[in-house]
Parts: sequence; structure tokens; C-alpha cells
Amino acid sequence: MPRRRRPRPAPARFETGEIVEQRGGRAWNVRYLSGATSAKTYTCPSCSRPIAPGTANVVAWPVEKSLLSDSALDERRHWHRDCWRRLR
Repeated sequence: MPRRRRPRPAPARFETGEIVEQRGGRAWNVRYLSGATSAKTYTCPSCSRPIAPGTANVVAWPVEKSLLSDSALDERRHWHRDCWRRLR
């Protein structure tokens, strides 16, 4: 008889549309964007490739700021959805 997977707990969702997820040993505020809302080209921090305008992507920033940042929002980055999914 195959084993059943235990369901993952649902991530916390806030009124602003952000989700808190654990990735890379840190807690991140995450916002999933559709391609319709992006108008600029961004560079993914994982693969260093551009994210073209009109491409669905993920915006993530740490819940707690690092020592050298004034704010956690200074560390906000756009990621390809697959690159974000691969981050452990």
C-alpha cells in the first residue's frame, strides 16, 4: 500500500496579498505577480537571466532585514517562478 503524503500547512496570507514562506533557511514575504502587472525587465537573482515584461514572476523580500540594510524592502527581488520554487 503506498504511503500518503502529509499535506503542507497553508502559508500565512495577509490582506495585502503577501504570503510568508520559508525558503533557504529564512522567512520571506512573497507576492506572486501575473504577467499583466509587470512592465519592466528584472534580473532573477538565482539564474541571473532577465525576466521580460509580461512574464509571470515572484517578488520576495525577507521578513527580517539583514544587518547592512535599512529596511527589508531594500532586499526585494523579482524571481522566475521556477527559480523561486527550486530555492530550498
